[in-house]
Amino acid sequence: MNMKRYPFILFLAALAACNHGGEKAAPAPEDSTTTTVTPVTTANVTIGDLADSIQLNATSAYLQSSYVRSIATGYIKQVNIKPGELVTTGKPMFTIETKESMVIGNSISKLDSSFKFTGISTAKATLSGYVTQLNHQTGDYVQDGEQLAVISDINSFVFLLNLPYELRPYVLNKKNVDLVLPDGLRLKGYISQVMPTVDSASQTQPVVIKVAAGTPIPQNVIAKVIIIKSLKPHAQTVPRSAVLSDEAQTGFWVMKLIDSATAVKTPIKKGLEQNNTIEILDPVFSKTDQVLVSGNYGLPDTAKVIVEKP
Repeated sequence: MNMKRYPFILFLAALAACNHGGEKAAPAPEDSTTTTVTPVTTANVTIGDLADSIQLNATSAYLQSSYVRSIATGYIKQVNIKPGELVTTGKPMFTIETKESMVIGNSISKLDSSFKFTGISTAKATLSGYVTQLNHQTGDYVQDGEQLAVISDINSFVFLLNLPYELRPYVLNKKNVDLVLPDGLRLKGYISQVMPTVDSASQTQPVVIKVAAGTPIPQNVIAKVIIIKSLKPHAQTVPRSAVLSDEAQTGFWVMKLIDSATAVKTPIKKGLEQNNTIEILDPVFSKTDQVLVSGNYGLPDTAKVIVEKP
């Protein structure tokens, strides 16, 4: 054997021994069973009456107006009203002096003091209401029968609803309706009259809604009219944010708490939807059941959660 190969062989053996001794142990695999806890908020299932309703717009208006006219030809001597004022029946509104009395009135009184000739007439309000127009002021010359002012009859105040003809079955058999004004004021009204005409373009029929007297409401205020189509007693509802669905919008479910830290996926069958509330037809919940309303999106069938205060 060639002795020159021994140093090379010894070098390889020493190198292999060093590599074997320097190997490090493989790290232990991490625990893959770590549980994720999701912060959520909850709401109770509500049991109560649920109304299926529609909303339409109605405009306040005065159906009747009274025209105050001059009862003589002459000059307006005094005006006792102002625009927007509420007047009652019989209130003196205008004092008119004829031009003849301005010339001969004093002469006749001097000749015979017992002859009560003044040539002054008074125009009075014929009904109670608001002065919506004031056409003349003091000093104006007016003809007999000329319009001086307009009074809106306070007793003719109504809301006019333009009802789409296809919704007639839901309205004509109702007597009472609710109205909500832009400032949030809610009024009780009743349908007093349905006009026997339909607009050819919009196919709407005017409906007259009267409200209780006593609340001063300006003309041309647009109110929302709430008409109940059907009423379901003892319906169970949840907030809209509690209901989840698949991409096709064919399957629906809620995440229901089964204990203080666990929520499970519960398939449901939806019913009526009203504002931010959804009716659940199936399954039957109790008033104490709680469903997730935030943090519920994307949770698995059974999820660990921590309930936070809303």
